[in-house]
Amino acid sequence: MSDAAIQAIPGKLDIAPGGDVADYAALLKPRVMFLVVFTALVGLVAAPGTMHPVLAIAALACIAVGAGAAGALNMWYDADIDARMARTASRPLPKGAVAPDEALAFGTVLAIGSVLCLGLMANWVAAGLLALTIGFYVFVYTMWLKRWTPQNIVIGGAAGAVPPMIGWAAATGSVSLESFVMFLIIFIWTPPHFWALALVRSKDYERAGVPMLPVTHGPDETRRQILIYSLILAPLGMAPAVMGFGGLLYTVIASILGAFFVVFAVDCYRIREGEAADRAAKHLFAYSVLYLFVLFAALLVEQGFGLESGALPLTWTF
Repeated sequence: MSDAAIQAIPGKLDIAPGGDVADYAALLKPRVMFLVVFTALVGLVAAPGTMHPVLAIAALACIAVGAGAAGALNMWYDADIDARMARTASRPLPKGAVAPDEALAFGTVLAIGSVLCLGLMANWVAAGLLALTIGFYVFVYTMWLKRWTPQNIVIGGAAGAVPPMIGWAAATGSVSLESFVMFLIIFIWTPPHFWALALVRSKDYERAGVPMLPVTHGPDETRRQILIYSLILAPLGMAPAVMGFGGLLYTVIASILGAFFVVFAVDCYRIREGEAADRAAKHLFAYSVLYLFVLFAALLVEQGFGLESGALPLTWTF
């Protein structure tokens, strides 16, 4: 976004030249960064072969920085939208703590640095995937999809689904069907996760001019789409068990988690009016975060300790 566009935001004519450490940390979207690093770690640990712990930690740090860079560039471009939404109005750019050119420079340097460092310390396949993810999130999702189509979350969700493949590639120098299955799980999980939030925040998105599904097609169609994706996600979550890289622990956890995801989605679909409808959507949103974390944690435990096939525990050489 241009400086002129930022300056046009009501009440934001005076932008402070440089924020503090907390402001720059907020630009990195730390909660999103944590999820990215966690799923990348699962991909790295699940991959065959070994990787020196120091290189593994360095690779994860590069992935974290790359995710943070994408977040900073997203906030730079979306400052006008963020200023109109109650959920995002306190972010560093809308509140005037960081200038647009500073956020742009910060995100660009981190993006380039993270890709180069990952290529040099791990391999260029992983670095290429990281670069593709950052570019897709910034140029395809942020600059195009988010503002032009209600399928923004569906297509744009690919960016958030790639980290397990990056982790796998960092350890092996390639991608595989297993890593692609982890990608698919996150990809299908993303729409019901974000649309549940969008149901509650639809007025925010409408005011900001963002064509989220509840704004363009209404809450009933959004609930229908949430249920459809949830019904796909539940069996898809069992795919690692079917393919053999998820063991008994994963099988039990994935089946229970998937069943409850459908239950919450059915509630969200069924309850359509008043505060009860908002509660159902909020419950689904909160549960979806728990679902993904526990599902991938089960894979991490099994793969990290060799429980998926009765193998001896690893010695954390990745």
